[in-house]
Amino acid sequence: MEQKSTQDYLKAIYALSRNKDLVSTTEISKKLDVAPASVTEMLKKLSEEDLIKYEPYKGSILTVIGLREAQKILRKHRLLENFLTDVLHIGKDKVHSQACEMEHALSDEAEESLCRLLKHPDKCSDDGNTIPACDLPFSSCEECISLHNQGLEEVGKRKENLLALSELKNGQSGKIQFIRGGHSVLQRLLDMGLTPGTKIVLLKAAPFEGPIEISVRGSKLAIGRGIASKVFVEPLPKENP
Repeated sequence: MEQKSTQDYLKAIYALSRNKDLVSTTEISKKLDVAPASVTEMLKKLSEEDLIKYEPYKGSILTVIGLREAQKILRKHRLLENFLTDVLHIGKDKVHSQACEMEHALSDEAEESLCRLLKHPDKCSDDGNTIPACDLPFSSCEECISLHNQGLEEVGKRKENLLALSELKNGQSGKIQFIRGGHSVLQRLLDMGLTPGTKIVLLKAAPFEGPIEISVRGSKLAIGRGIASKVFVEPLPKENP
């Protein structure tokens, strides 16, 4: 199966599946401007490769493997948009389409270097959306910078599928795995008890980009969307009542 087409479908399903379970074939067809019959055929192939769970006449949702792949390609896309906008000063009307072409050819090694060149951005310059966390086994951007400054050439990959705290659904729990930002961000989160390994539960997210209310070690805490977008968690399965 062509890699570019597969990645486009996974990215589309990821974008459409926010705050709901299944994405309809019609929604995917409209987003990708592809005939519904062709979409159905591709969904069956993605299901066979365990990238999605597909239920005919109901919809599709990413599997753990599919989610990881979708986040990886979306991260490359948004980093490239920042590079094209902030470094090359390409016009915003051309940035998205150019990044779509380049994202499929960008290697993981080039992605890591690009992130460091851009000083570990957390938002896309083009649309302000959160850039997914990398899959390197660091607990913060500061740790990544420090180790690479020491000459570290190769590190492994982590297996967690991470979501920004701001992307969790009401009532969903997770364990903090990665924090984006330098020392000041880390210290601020430490003061609030939000450190790698800490379990949190999202209690309520205010509308219109309002604050998020979470539970941390039995205490309620309200935090802004900006700081929540810097905290990445591994979603935890629902506990049996």
